[in-house]
Amino acid sequence: MFWFRLKRTMKLGVKSLWMHRLRSILTMLGIIFGVCSVIAMLAIGEGASQEAQDQIARLGSRNIIIRTVKPPEDKLTDTETSMMQEYGLTYNDAARFRETIPNIQVVVPSRKMVQETWYRNRKVTADIVGTIPWYTEIKPIKLLYGRFLEHLDLHHQQRTCVIDERIFNELFVLDDPINTDIKISSDYYRVVGVVSAAGPANTANPTAGGSESAGAEKAGGGVAGTIYIPLTTVKQRFGEINLQISSTSQQIERVELQEITVQVADNDLVKPTRDVLEDMLSQSHKKKDYQITVPLELLNQAKQTKKIFSIVLGSIAAISLLVGGIGIMNIMLATVSERTREIGIRRALGAKRRDIVFQFLSETAMLTMIGGLLGIFLGSLIPFLVERFAEMPTIITGSSLLLSFGISAAVGVTFGMYPAYRAAHMDPIESLRHE
Repeated sequence: MFWFRLKRTMKLGVKSLWMHRLRSILTMLGIIFGVCSVIAMLAIGEGASQEAQDQIARLGSRNIIIRTVKPPEDKLTDTETSMMQEYGLTYNDAARFRETIPNIQVVVPSRKMVQETWYRNRKVTADIVGTIPWYTEIKPIKLLYGRFLEHLDLHHQQRTCVIDERIFNELFVLDDPINTDIKISSDYYRVVGVVSAAGPANTANPTAGGSESAGAEKAGGGVAGTIYIPLTTVKQRFGEINLQISSTSQQIERVELQEITVQVADNDLVKPTRDVLEDMLSQSHKKKDYQITVPLELLNQAKQTKKIFSIVLGSIAAISLLVGGIGIMNIMLATVSERTREIGIRRALGAKRRDIVFQFLSETAMLTMIGGLLGIFLGSLIPFLVERFAEMPTIITGSSLLLSFGISAAVGVTFGMYPAYRAAHMDPIESLRHE
């Protein structure tokens, strides 16, 4: 009996909606765009947040990165201001970290600069990273061909280098780069390996000082990729003193290292190790010429930001569903007014109030369900188009689909209750008199 009544009610609901097709479609648009906006905004927000978290995670959750920064002018002495400025991380700092802090497993010092690089008639601007053989233990790069730097390269100050895949694509195209010489600045270096790219190509790090800044000025633009050279070779070939000359002044800077990355044994040791490093550096550096970055802290902040971002985007998109719900209530109230005589006839023939309520709620539910399904389809299509044409990462989660559809259904039922209640409580005699 129940299924028969349900089938009959649904049939009447479909017939009523079909009789007013244009009005039903316009009513559904509010739900369609509401569900679509919830899914699309959450997908775009999730994609942007995930990309940021991936970039931070690539730095290593157990890593602590200390970078050289140029101190403010008021921190420099008169002698340094007029002659040579000496600041930043030193080889002694790296040695002290390795020898005195037991929590540290790996210490990787590096020197960075930007130089022009040639192979035959092809030229690119590259990030030059002077480092040590165990650099790959803490950095997100993988060996693709050949080998990475070895202890003999470091010990004998060999003019060997490892290029990343971006430099390979720019310089060599179809040539085999292994055991091929490339020219960096004024010297030739033999390529011994190719590694994956650590991240997107960019310009020199503005926080670092010394030769890197000079290289950036010399190159005058963005870089194509990264080239890794033994740290001892970089020290011998490029030195540690950088001369910057302009039309109004000249400046001499001496910087030993641009970056020192340390890795601890466990995530729980990151914060105490960071505090120890801060104490050691504050004692040995009179000027604040360093900056400590902890990727684990940045990752936690990114996750917290993601939650806030999702709540804000979801709330904004939910307003569209609220507007759609108000539209449904408005249309259903108009429908009740139009069908007053029909309601009176049904009541006179024995229909109960709950039958009238169920009738109008079923029509509201059908409007919302159809609108919700169309909104899910459209909301899944928009992130795909955004990723395809705007090249922005998007992630559609199952929870966003369920959330948007659940909210649309709840909005439809909630805003359909009052019109159904009003229809059910009409006076049957007055309804029959209605023209």
